[in-house]
Amino acid sequence: MAKEMRVGLSYNDVLLVPKRSRSASRRDIDTATEIAKGVTLNVPFISANMDTVSEYSMAIAMAREGGIGIIHRFMDIEREAGQVRKVKRAEGYVIEDPYSIGPDETIEFAKEQMARNETSGFLVVDKANKLLGVLSHRDIMFTLHDKKRVREEMTPRDKLIVGYPGMERNRALDLLKKYKVEKLPLVDKGNVVKGLITAKDLHSHVSNKMSSKDKKGRLLVGGATGVKGDYIERAMALQDAEADIVVLDVAHGHSDSVIEAVRKLKKQLDIPLVVGNVATKDATNDLISAGADCIKVGIGPGAACTTRLVTGSGMPQLTAVMDCYEASSRQKIPLIADGGIKDSGDITKAMAAGASAVMFGSLLAGTDESPGYFVRRNGVKYKAYRGMASFGANVSRRKMDNMDIDPNELTQIVPEGVESSVPYRGAVKEVVSQLLGGLRSGMSYCGATNLKELRKNSEFIMLTQSGASESYSKLQPT
Repeated sequence: MAKEMRVGLSYNDVLLVPKRSRSASRRDIDTATEIAKGVTLNVPFISANMDTVSEYSMAIAMAREGGIGIIHRFMDIEREAGQVRKVKRAEGYVIEDPYSIGPDETIEFAKEQMARNETSGFLVVDKANKLLGVLSHRDIMFTLHDKKRVREEMTPRDKLIVGYPGMERNRALDLLKKYKVEKLPLVDKGNVVKGLITAKDLHSHVSNKMSSKDKKGRLLVGGATGVKGDYIERAMALQDAEADIVVLDVAHGHSDSVIEAVRKLKKQLDIPLVVGNVATKDATNDLISAGADCIKVGIGPGAACTTRLVTGSGMPQLTAVMDCYEASSRQKIPLIADGGIKDSGDITKAMAAGASAVMFGSLLAGTDESPGYFVRRNGVKYKAYRGMASFGANVSRRKMDNMDIDPNELTQIVPEGVESSVPYRGAVKEVVSQLLGGLRSGMSYCGATNLKELRKNSEFIMLTQSGASESYSKLQPT
């Protein structure tokens, strides 16, 4: 007997029906969203935790534009946690644990540490963490004798302008402006270092109001873990590095191993846990029951994913989001639509279908901030991009886990992703600006001024083949 079959829809199979708009300008439209309790984005965009997409530079750029980046897990634990710390240090009204150095270290060592930590200077402290001075890149720029000691080149304490713990923002700004300094160390009455305020961070804090930040004014960031080996240790290291969320990410999230991992992690984590990927109501319910704080939806829609071709399994992404939202909305758990986003119109459709945010990789892989190097072919710049179930990613993961690579075993790897390259797309800021503009326009067409209204007011219409051709067969710009 033939089994009953449903119809599954992708983003290209539908359009949103235009509705009366109340917005005078798309700037009036609010795109703020909550992806987990206490984690609010001003822009519902997330960079995928892929090794050709999201490391700290991408995460910083995404948070500055109002979204969030998820550091991929295909590196050792210490390095991933270090990447999270770099994002947390990138901005913030007060740096609570500023980089420091001892007075008897050599200038050579100081230069090495500046390069390693990508910082322009250090506070110089004694063993009791009392402030002795500041060593900046400018202090040692023309130092020819690298064996000299830090104390010989630093700006001493008696020449420094300092602040105090809990200093008001306006007071700090006044001191920075009055004395034309870039760094304001914060010390207590005993001269013990309690933090640092920089002119750069203070300016960014005031000027970029769209940035996604935590309660301390630092950029939001997440990190990924898996379900095997040291996944709990990795998740705890991410929490210790002050990540805002942990993403438990596997290709097939509806499995006993994932459910058990969620239960174990929820007993130890104090920060939200995002879990995926799934594509059904049953999977969504099971993961929420296990303790997931947010569900990541998408089996096979990504540009570099071949799961559907290799395994024959998957769900068209629009239907997957709608099905999972039907389950998650009853329990007020957010969804992230992961994959299949080709343009801003797809983002609007995903949000209208129930997603609280969208995650994408290929649209960001060719930017200045994505990991890797540019190559030129026939005068055009490209950057590498690969799915995390590709052959190369599988080999890299085995190397990371210090596994012996037997050539005979390599033939047993069944890749579910491809390795390719994407054209250069400029800075993340430019890409996000275009996508955000399209989303706001799309919301306006749906008569929505915020994402809650978009989900409530939206109406989909299914396209015929002729309708799809009418929509997507357009002249290409020359």
